[in-house]
Amino acid sequence: MKAYELMLLLDPNLEDDARADVVGKVEGLVAAQKGSVDNVDSWGKRTLAFEIGKLTEGDYIVVDFHAEPDAIAEIDRVLRITDSVVRFMLVRREDRD
Repeated sequence: MKAYELMLLLDPNLEDDARADVVGKVEGLVAAQKGSVDNVDSWGKRTLAFEIGKLTEGDYIVVDFHAEPDAIAEIDRVLRITDSVVRFMLVRREDRD
C-alpha cells in the first residue's frame, strides 16, 4: 500500500455533524478500498487567499491514509460530487511509505 495525504477544503457554514459526515465518508471510502486511515487533523476555519464561489474562508481537514493506487480514482470521483467539499487535493507521500 502507498501513503497518501488528502487536504479537504469544506464549506465553513457546515454544522459539526455535517463536517463529521464528510470525514466519515472519506474514512469509509478508504476502508471500502481495503486501506487504512492513519490520522485526521482538523485545521479549522482559515481565511482564503482568494474568493471561491463567494466564500472568503474555508474549513480545512487533512487526512493521512494508506491505500492501493487503484482506490484513488474512486475517492477522487466521490469527492468531486460531494456538495460540501469546496476543493480537495490528494497527493502521494513517498516519504511515509
